[in-house]
Amino acid sequence: MTVLVTGATGFVGRNVVKQLVEAGVRVRATTRRPEAAHGLPDGVEVAGADLERPGTLETALEGVGALYLFPVEETAEEVVALAKEAGVRRIVDLSAASVSVGLHHNPVETVVEKSGLEWTHVRPGGFMANMLQLWAPSVRAERVVRYPFADEPMNLVHEADIAAVAVRALLEDGHHGRAYTITGPASWTVREQVAAIGEALGEPVRYEEVSRERARELLKAQGGFAAASADLMLGFADYDGGAASGEDGYSDQDWSALERPWPDLEQVLGRPGRTYADWARDHIGDFR
Repeated sequence: MTVLVTGATGFVGRNVVKQLVEAGVRVRATTRRPEAAHGLPDGVEVAGADLERPGTLETALEGVGALYLFPVEETAEEVVALAKEAGVRRIVDLSAASVSVGLHHNPVETVVEKSGLEWTHVRPGGFMANMLQLWAPSVRAERVVRYPFADEPMNLVHEADIAAVAVRALLEDGHHGRAYTITGPASWTVREQVAAIGEALGEPVRYEEVSRERARELLKAQGGFAAASADLMLGFADYDGGAASGEDGYSDQDWSALERPWPDLEQVLGRPGRTYADWARDHIGDFR
């Protein structure tokens, strides 16, 4: 069986590809920019395709039995229809834990469920890797992190664990019709996260608490992902990118449900999730 991995150069997608190859599966990986596919394992077939232009996926879907679907709402119906027509039997889609607690509706899930194919939703909480793109530049340059929310707990999940759940659902029976909420094994404050990065480096990393407004200025100046995600990460915009902070109608109780560990990851994998300290050690090269 060939498994098609869309969004294959993203944090989760790269890990899905790697773990499928380690399982001995034939993998085809799609990306809008094939030149960005460096670092994927040997033997992976890379196909240039764009989920925002579904027609570009037709060739990539040939001979595919299972599909890991990165969510693009605007074209989900057409992409899933093409997959079904091509003979795909199973779809595992990347969603979000906010769906599990009623904070967000993901139309991609609805499309996948209505397809008549085997489906599994993988709903991760906040990615540990998001902070990599926000903090790594200042850690590399100055051994410092400037960010608000010093002592607010965050339950974050390792991208390799999200991928591991997705891979099980792609390769094993028994996951059809399930929605897995994937969290880390414990919450970590920003202060604790920075300390873990310093411990992994074996050098002190200073934490300077700044206001949300100042953090926003710093991230916007940094450019790239940091600039693009600053409003969302700092609470100036809600998950859907619409309402301003405090105007989204969500209660603190809703959000607190995502701060506790959920059991799904351990039930699927038979082990606890990786900790933030594990993640920091795995990414030591990025911070150094």
